[in-house]
Amino acid sequence: MAVKHEVEDPSFLSAKGFEVEALSEEEIVKLKELSRLCKGDILEMTFLAGSGHPGGSFSSLDIYLVLYNCARIYPQDPQRIDRDRIVISHGHTSPGVYAVLARMGFFPREEAVATFRKAGSIFEGHVERGIPGVEWTTGNLGQGLSVGCGFALASRLTQVPFHVYVVMSDAEQAKGQVAEARRFARKFGISNITVLIDYNEIQISGSVHEIMPVNIKGNYLSDGWEVMEVDGHDHQAIYQAIRASLRGDRPVAIIAHTVMGKGVSFMEGDEEYHGRALKEEEMAQAFRELEVDNDRPQLVSIRESLTLYSSPSMPRYTPKVDVGEPFTYEPGDKVDNRSAFGKVLRDIGMRSCGVVGKTPIAVFDCDLAGSVRSNWFADELPKYFFEAGVSEHNTATVAGALSSQGVVAVFADFGVFGIDEVYNQHRLNDINGSNLKLVLTHLGLDVGQDGKTHQCVDYMGLLRNLHGFHLIVPADANQMDRAVRYILARYGNYAIGMGRSGQPIIVDEEGTPLFGSGYRFVYGKADVLRRGEGATIITYGQMVHRAIKAWEMLRNEGIEVEVLNMSTPLHPDREALKRAAQKGPIIVYEDHNEGTGLGSVLADALFDLGVSCSLKRMGVSMYAPSGDPDELYEILGLSPRSLFYAVKEELNG
Repeated sequence: MAVKHEVEDPSFLSAKGFEVEALSEEEIVKLKELSRLCKGDILEMTFLAGSGHPGGSFSSLDIYLVLYNCARIYPQDPQRIDRDRIVISHGHTSPGVYAVLARMGFFPREEAVATFRKAGSIFEGHVERGIPGVEWTTGNLGQGLSVGCGFALASRLTQVPFHVYVVMSDAEQAKGQVAEARRFARKFGISNITVLIDYNEIQISGSVHEIMPVNIKGNYLSDGWEVMEVDGHDHQAIYQAIRASLRGDRPVAIIAHTVMGKGVSFMEGDEEYHGRALKEEEMAQAFRELEVDNDRPQLVSIRESLTLYSSPSMPRYTPKVDVGEPFTYEPGDKVDNRSAFGKVLRDIGMRSCGVVGKTPIAVFDCDLAGSVRSNWFADELPKYFFEAGVSEHNTATVAGALSSQGVVAVFADFGVFGIDEVYNQHRLNDINGSNLKLVLTHLGLDVGQDGKTHQCVDYMGLLRNLHGFHLIVPADANQMDRAVRYILARYGNYAIGMGRSGQPIIVDEEGTPLFGSGYRFVYGKADVLRRGEGATIITYGQMVHRAIKAWEMLRNEGIEVEVLNMSTPLHPDREALKRAAQKGPIIVYEDHNEGTGLGSVLADALFDLGVSCSLKRMGVSMYAPSGDPDELYEILGLSPRSLFYAVKEELNG
C-alpha cells in the first residue's frame, strides 16, 4: 500500500518554480545542511540493506535538493495535475531521491531509511512510481529522457502547463535511445523540458572516458539543444542554470560536474562505492566526517517489524473518448484489417481530439504510416500525430509515458519492430501501469515476401511475459472495428494484432456477417463460428477464414466439427475450452510459433482446469522463407487442406 502521511508543505525556499532571481544566503546554508543530513540517510539505508548505490546518490544529491525544493511539486498533494514532473533516469540513485523526498515531508524519513530494499517495502532498490514524489519507475538506463518527452507532450495535448525535469547519469548517454530522444524533442519543439546530467565521470567499471567515451556536450549541441555547464555541488549555480533553462524556446541540457561520493573523503572519486554499501568501520569514519547522528538501533527495530504489504497503487484515469458507432462491412467488401483499423482510428480521433471534455488521442509512427494505415489519422489530425522515424525504442517509451498522463497513446508498427525490437521498453511501460494501445501489423507469415526477418511469429510468447498486457487478434474487419473501439475506451495496456493481407468478411452459415450489427466485442469470450461435434478447431486472426475452408471440406465428407475463434489468446474463454474438450480432440490452428502461441496457452489452461483431452498444435515450426503467405502455409503444413487432414487424423486416431 502507498505510504499515508499527512504533511504540510515544509519547503523553506521562496523560489518555488524558480521564480526569484537567486537563492538567499540563508537558503543556501539550509541546503548545505540538508545535503549533510541526507548523506547520513543514504549511508544508513544502504548499510541496513547491505546493498545499494551510495556513491552516485552522493554525486546527484545536490541536484536533487535544488530541484525537488524549487520545482512546483507538493508534498501535501503529490498528484496535483499541474505539478512539475521530475524523472530520475538513473533509478539506482534511489537512496538520494528517497532521502530528499523524506526530508521534504513526502513520507516519514524513518520508514524510508529503515526499510530500504527490504522485501515488502515500497522503497525498492530503484525508484518506483507510486511512491509520493516519484513519477516513473526506472532502472533500465537510457529511458528517462524518452519518458520526459512523453510527459512534456502530455502538457501540450492536455493544455495543462507544467515543466519536465529529467536527471540522468553520464554513463547512460552512450545508449542509442538517448540519441533518439534528443532528436525527437528537438523535432517536435519540446521546450518545456530540462535535462540535468550528473557528470561524475565514473561508472561501475571505472572511468566513463575509458569504458565508452561519449561526447555528451557535442551530441546535445549537434541535435539542436542548448547546453549549460555548472558545478553540480554549487546550489546557487544549479539554481541559476535551471532558472535560465526555463526561459528559452529549445530543450536544455545542463551538464553538472560532480564528484562520486562527494562529502566523505575515502569515497570521493572511487568507483568502488558506486554500488557498494559501507562497512561498519567505514560507517563510523563517514559519520564523524559528516557530523551526523547514528540512530541505527531505532531503524533496525523498524526494519525488523516490517510486515509485507502490496505495492503502491499507480495513478489511473478513465479515458473519455467518443467511440461512435461501429462500421459494418458486408460480404464481398474488399477491406483488410489494417484498413479497418485506420478507418476506425480516424473516426474516433475526429470525435475526441480537441473536443472539450474528451481525452485526446496521440498516434505514433516509425516511418510506416502508410503500411499500418495510421496516415489516415495523420491527414485529419496532424497535431496529434508524431512521426518519429526509425527510432522504435524511444517511440515505445514516449508513447507509454504519455499514456499515463491523461492521453490515450497509440503506437502502430510492424510486429517485429513494435514488440520484438522494443520488448524491454514495453516491459517497463507495463511495470509503470501505462495505458498504451500497441497496434501490431504484419504478424505471422502474412508479411508479403519480406522473408523471415520480418515474420513476427513470437509476439504472443513475448506479450504473455508481461503481466498487465492484453492481446486481441481479430478475425476480420468487423471484429477489428469493434475491438479498436473497445480498447480506446478502457485504461490498460492492450495489443491488437493483424497480418498484412486482406481477408474475407466472416459470415455465418446463412451468409450474414458474424461480427456485424448486433455483435458486441467482449474481451475473453470465444466466438462460435461453425457448430459441430466430434472435434473442435480453435483459431484466430488471419487463420479464421482458412479454418472455415477446412470445415467446409470436412462437411463435404460428412464430418461435422466445431470452429471457435479465440480472439483474445492470452486470456482464453475457459468455459468454451471446457465444452470443446468434452466434444473430443482439439486442434489449435495458428500462424505463430507452435511452442509459445495459443496452443501453449490452451495446454496450460486445460492442465489448470484438470481437463484431459487430445490437443494437437498446428503452428509455425521453423523460420520460413520469402513467399506469398498461401505458399508459405502450404510449405509449413498450415494450409486449409493440411488442417483438413489433421482433423481427420485426430478423429481416426
